[in-house]
Amino acid sequence: MIVDKEGVMNHLREMNAALDDWERYKSIELDDMKRDRDKMNMVLHAMLVAIQSAIDISNHLIAEKKLRKPATYREAFEIIHENGLISGQICRSMSDLAGFRNVLVHIYWKLNMDEVYGILQNDLDSIKEFEKTMKRILM
Repeated sequence: MIVDKEGVMNHLREMNAALDDWERYKSIELDDMKRDRDKMNMVLHAMLVAIQSAIDISNHLIAEKKLRKPATYREAFEIIHENGLISGQICRSMSDLAGFRNVLVHIYWKLNMDEVYGILQNDLDSIKEFEKTMKRILM
């Protein structure tokens, strides 16, 4: 039984909407993203919302199941993996995205748009797989 089902469902809805945006934004060309600050911000916002939603869902599961408290966002994914809730591959991918989220939030000015574009193009499937897994667990 999920104690805060509505809260988790809100995170899942936010994640789903952000993933839909992320999917659309994959069609933006790298040079266009570099030239157009609005496009760059749209991409970064969708990525941030999707990743933060995943972190929030993970932390909810950790609290719900009374698992050890994570010291970092990366560790939240390790804990739910250790407890059989996500695969090792999803854990690694989501941990990397949590690290990217920290750069995005704390040292925005250090972002390398070539690396951001690589994440935009290559990491959507991983976070979609996380979303599917969470829906199976939570619904």
